[in-house]
Amino acid sequence: MPRRIDHLVVAVRDLDQAANFYRRLGFQVGARNRHPWGTENRLIQLPNAFIELIGIGEGAQIAPHEQGRFSFGAFVRDYLDHREGLAMLVLDSQDAEADAVLFAEKEIGSFEPFHFERQGKKPDGSETRVAFTLAFARLEKAPRAGFFVCQQDYPENFWNPAFQRHDNRATAFAAVALAAPDPERLGGFLTAFTGAEPRSSEAHDLSFSLTGSHLDVITPDDAAEIYGSVEAEMDQPSFVAFAVRVEDLGHQAKLMDGEGVPYQHIGTRLVVPASAAFGVAIAFEET
Repeated sequence: MPRRIDHLVVAVRDLDQAANFYRRLGFQVGARNRHPWGTENRLIQLPNAFIELIGIGEGAQIAPHEQGRFSFGAFVRDYLDHREGLAMLVLDSQDAEADAVLFAEKEIGSFEPFHFERQGKKPDGSETRVAFTLAFARLEKAPRAGFFVCQQDYPENFWNPAFQRHDNRATAFAAVALAAPDPERLGGFLTAFTGAEPRSSEAHDLSFSLTGSHLDVITPDDAAEIYGSVEAEMDQPSFVAFAVRVEDLGHQAKLMDGEGVPYQHIGTRLVVPASAAFGVAIAFEET
């Protein structure tokens, strides 16, 4: 079965500034959280998926990558040394330990599963315990595109309908775009990671059907045509855009007009350019 998007990791240098921008897009943004190693995040929760805005907190103690150990914190730090944007695609997992074994067998990652816990907050502000187990994959030719799966160890403490009510009436992810000079060369890795066989969309572009959404692997030129202003790495794969479903595009347009957020009408979507959205283009399409 194809996996679903669990969350998208958007790396930013100013977490509060990014949170304010996403509020202007009509999202409800959660409180600041801190990981044990010092990265800090603020979450935007949709039903069964979320956006993770993440930055490096003061006094962070980030472990380096080691043989057999992928350092999430080091990846985010190194990404931010180069740019802001959509750094990592995270799919769901029912058993991260088994997925780590599977990734090793398929030769897309030989890393130990990574488990961590942190304090979360309920809608009333009280604290709760959340925990995650991660299994990482690695595409050697894409040092600035991260891939892992995430198992929610206490999902009942994490998912909450009160966090999923947004002024923009967002309901789900529709798509994620990965720009690459040669999309067809990523087919084997992404089939192993997503559990889906690719289909060609146009020419040598590829698309992978996920549960409720899709991952599109496209050239930088095609990305610019589909999403307008993007910030693609011309010599290596990079995530450049994602699309969110909303109930009413007219409502979304009025909301962004009122907040002074720049956007374009591209096809049936409203697209906020990467230059305005911390390095990643954000498209809105009607449910």
